[in-house]
Amino acid sequence: MKEAQKPWKNNLHEIIYEADTKAGKLFDVLLLVTILASILLVMLESVESIDLKYHSFFNIAEWIITVLFSLEYVLRIISIKKPKTYIFSYYGIIDFLATVPKYLSLIIGGTHALIILRALRLLRVFRILKITRYIGESNRLIKSLKESRPKIAVFLFAVLVISIILGTVMYLVEGGPDSHFTSIPRSVYWTIVTLTTVGYGDIAPITALGQFIASIVMVLGYGIIAVPTGIVSAEYAANYKKTHTNTQSCSSCNSKDHLDGSGFCGNCGEKL
Repeated sequence: MKEAQKPWKNNLHEIIYEADTKAGKLFDVLLLVTILASILLVMLESVESIDLKYHSFFNIAEWIITVLFSLEYVLRIISIKKPKTYIFSYYGIIDFLATVPKYLSLIIGGTHALIILRALRLLRVFRILKITRYIGESNRLIKSLKESRPKIAVFLFAVLVISIILGTVMYLVEGGPDSHFTSIPRSVYWTIVTLTTVGYGDIAPITALGQFIASIVMVLGYGIIAVPTGIVSAEYAANYKKTHTNTQSCSSCNSKDHLDGSGFCGNCGEKL
């Protein structure tokens, strides 16, 4: 009996978890369209005038989408040998959070619960996080961001040190009874706002020297913004040259990012 079910489960796993086949690609496209449709419904439902006119339609459409996502969630559990690897994974938790609010609305009722229900309905926005699973380059980008963390952390620490130094200098130059630079922390706040090119305008230098330093901080800000982008881009390019992965997913441990041509899972040894 188990042998008869195995090919069926393998085919189902290939369609749902992978995108190397026509059926898998079609499934991903249909799921993407459904996710985007559900997000559009949530956005339109938040507009009171539209919701009053089409509330019944939104409710029916949301139930249809919720049932489809529930079916997808169950099929993902069925098609994998170790369901816990999916249920407690990042995407498994997101899928659950994206599906459960509509069912909770049946349990929590009454006028006093309306505020809570409104908050629960907002959890449906978690569906947008499901999209990243179906964008091929997203995994490589996430990996590049993770590997860039030490460099970015050092860079942010350097920016913090620069902000403290420049903030202290501005306090010495601009500090006075009629100045907005009333303390070093407030001056550091101004430096950070200026470096990031936000520029609220709530604090501004008055003296010629202060304005000169502010100009330097502004120009420096443009250079600082470009650094994290360069770090991640370099890491991304290095990862792209390093390996070429496919969309194959292990039916046992749900491990992904296998090298092209791999016959077995690098994590548990299961045949792919």
